[in-house]
Order: sequence, then structure tokens, then C-alpha cells
Amino acid sequence: MRKLVVAFVVLAGFAGLIGVGALTALLAGSGGRAGWSDCSADLGPWGDGAGRGEHDAATLTDESVGIVKRIIEIGQQRGMPPRAWQIAIQAGKTESNLANVFHGDRDSLGIFQMRPSMGWGTVQQVTDVDYQINKFYDVLLAVPGWEEMRPGDAAQRVERSAFPLRYHKWEPMAAHLVSVEGDVEGVSACGNLPGASVLAEQAIKYAQSQLGKPYVWGAAGPDAFDCSGLTQQAWRAAGVEIPKYSQTQFFQGGVHVPLSQAQPGDLVFWGYGRDPNGIHHVAMYLGDNEVLHAPQPGESVEVEKLWDGGELLPTVVRPAADTPPPGAAAPAAGPQR
Repeated sequence: MRKLVVAFVVLAGFAGLIGVGALTALLAGSGGRAGWSDCSADLGPWGDGAGRGEHDAATLTDESVGIVKRIIEIGQQRGMPPRAWQIAIQAGKTESNLANVFHGDRDSLGIFQMRPSMGWGTVQQVTDVDYQINKFYDVLLAVPGWEEMRPGDAAQRVERSAFPLRYHKWEPMAAHLVSVEGDVEGVSACGNLPGASVLAEQAIKYAQSQLGKPYVWGAAGPDAFDCSGLTQQAWRAAGVEIPKYSQTQFFQGGVHVPLSQAQPGDLVFWGYGRDPNGIHHVAMYLGDNEVLHAPQPGESVEVEKLWDGGELLPTVVRPAADTPPPGAAAPAAGPQR
């Protein structure tokens, strides 16, 4: 039973987690193209570490490499910054594997799966490489604040996919390609990961207001919660949508970060054999080696020390805002997907 497990600090120095200042200093020391690629790979969504971007880029076909080069060439011709090229590459990789395909969901076509029926252009246009790239950039430029967004978030604002988090997967690869193919020197492509912020504070505040409410399997408030129902509703209160069920939250709930770098608001998981496919519980990290969660039947929402018991996963999930918070500017008007 979970209650019989003695709580202990999982990693040495866990209470002194890496802070923003230390991270900034680390990133400042990496310059040039290699720094950009390595940094982005380190901060990619699945925590695979440096080198993943280069590895993924090496698997591209000749057609895909040609499309990447054309994305960069057109971006340069239009005077758009490297971040725009990266956004387009991530979108193209996600939508078509960077291929100019003549099929897709319903009437979706081309690199970015643009739909003629939704106003993206004629069939001939949305299968013309240069047209597609220019159209993508046109819609991107109409998205308010796209320059400050994480690249995958900006790609989602253009594509308007039903699966918004999937664009983050190719962040390391796109950053590597831009830095190499685009010959970009001395810039940082590391979009800051959402950290301890106003959104996280809002999610924690909501979760804390539920203390003492009973655990009921499948419940998601307002009078009772199970573990994933509590974390889902807490982040929804902060304007961030994450799925229900603990295993789904791990795979689709946000950015993967090493447990040693957990910040307040991150989601912590337990799985049989520390296997993500065996996840059975999720909690919200509060800092200072504490979590807030809905434990199990017969108990109530509570705060307790982080425990292991041989099941604590070494990776946490940091939910990312893929939709603007209430009151923010709405996405640019354009073709719906």
C-alpha cells in the first residue's frame, strides 16, 4: 500500500531544484550553431537529451531535405527570422513528414495538409511547394505574438490541429536543421519551457482549494476527484487543457522534463516498474519535495511528501498553454482545419 511506503528524497539535492537563473547561465554559454541545436535537443519535449535533433534530421529523405531548404530560402527571401523557418519545419514534419503528398484527412493536401475546401487555395496551389510555404508564412504572420511563442505552439495556431501538443516533438530536429541548413550563427532557438509561472500558480491555487474533498474513481469535480480528474481541472482553471486519465496526461499532457528539474505545477507520475505504459497515478508537484493529489478510494485530496516505492517515474510533465488564456487576443482569422 502506498501509505506504508516511507517517504524519502528521490534524488540528491531534489529540494534545491535547478532555477531559472542557473538555466539562463547554462544557455548563455552555448553559442553558434552547435549551441542552438544542442540546447533545443536538451529542452525537447521528451527529454531525450542533446543529439536527438541531429539524429532525427539524419533520417529525412532527399525530398524532405529539399523542402527544408526551400522553407529556409523563402523565409530568407521574405526577411523572416530563423524562428519562422523552424515553426514551418515543425509543422511540415508533423503534418506530412515533410513530403508534398497528394492525400490526407478529407481534402487535406501537401506539406502542411492545407484544405482547398477551407480556403487555403486550389488543389493546384496547395500542392505547389512554393505556394504552400508562402501561404504558411502569410498565416503565421497574422498570428498575434507568434515570435514569442514556443515554435510548436505557433505551428498549432497556423494549423489549428485537434492534437496541438504533437508539434513540439520535432522541435530539436527543426532547430538543428535551421542552424545547419540556414547557416545561422550566434542565436538561441531555445524557446523557454513554461515554468513556475502565473499559470502554474493558478493551477496550484485551484488544487489547494480542493483539499479535503473525497476521492471518487472517474470524478473530475466539483465535489469529488480522482487523481487525473484533479490535475485536469486544476490546469483547466489556469486556462490550459490537458486530457483525462493519468497515462494519457503523461503522453499528451505537455512537455517532458527530468524529475530533477521539476517545478511547482508539474505533474508527477507512478507506474508499475517505472514504465510509462504502466502508469496508474498522477499528482501535482508543489516544490520542497511535496505533492498534492487525490490518493485512492476512502481518502481525500491531500498534500504529502513525495514517495517512490519503486514506481516513481524519472520524468515529469509540464503542461503548456497551446491556447491563449481568457482575455488574450484570439487566434488570427483564417482557414479552419
